[in-house]
Amino acid sequence: MEQEQQVSSWPVMGKVSTRGTGFGGFVGYNSQWDSVVLGLEFSYLHGQFGGSQTDSMSRFFTLASGYTDGVTYQSTARMAISDMGTFRARAGYAVGSFLPYMFGGVALGQADIVRTATIFGTQVNPNVAPPFNDVPFSVSGTVGQYSHLIYGYSGGVGVDMMLVSCLFLRAEWEYIRFTSAIDTDVNTFRVGLGYKF
Repeated sequence: MEQEQQVSSWPVMGKVSTRGTGFGGFVGYNSQWDSVVLGLEFSYLHGQFGGSQTDSMSRFFTLASGYTDGVTYQSTARMAISDMGTFRARAGYAVGSFLPYMFGGVALGQADIVRTATIFGTQVNPNVAPPFNDVPFSVSGTVGQYSHLIYGYSGGVGVDMMLVSCLFLRAEWEYIRFTSAIDTDVNTFRVGLGYKF
């Protein structure tokens, strides 16, 4: 059945979108030339990000042996990201008390990934008299990766606004794409306080 119909490669599952919240911090080093600011930063975020999805596909076909199969492929995938960090280069341009900037870099994360596949149905043997010609079958398997290291890249834009003395307010959007295990896009919108030494 697998050899002729490649059941395990049927296109089940699609995209799923969820929301989560988290908290974290950042640290970095900046240098300034006139109004141009260049720097390196490390950003860390802890929270609950990810999602799950279940999907299935059913087909009927006849094998070369003459057997007729009714097959359903059901799959479930779940990914939960608890920690992620980005190491990024930053470039900004100071305008009065504001510093708009953009950045890009690499991303690392820690995630639990669980995938389950179940293939079930009925095979009909035309050479056997009913009711013995119907042969039900069911095969399933689960693969779990816990505290698994995932990696990818990040980019985004933001603005720092000086409040008083060395204290500043930050607002930014960061896009993170993890390309290992399960392709995952994370969009974060962050607001925080920083202190400039």
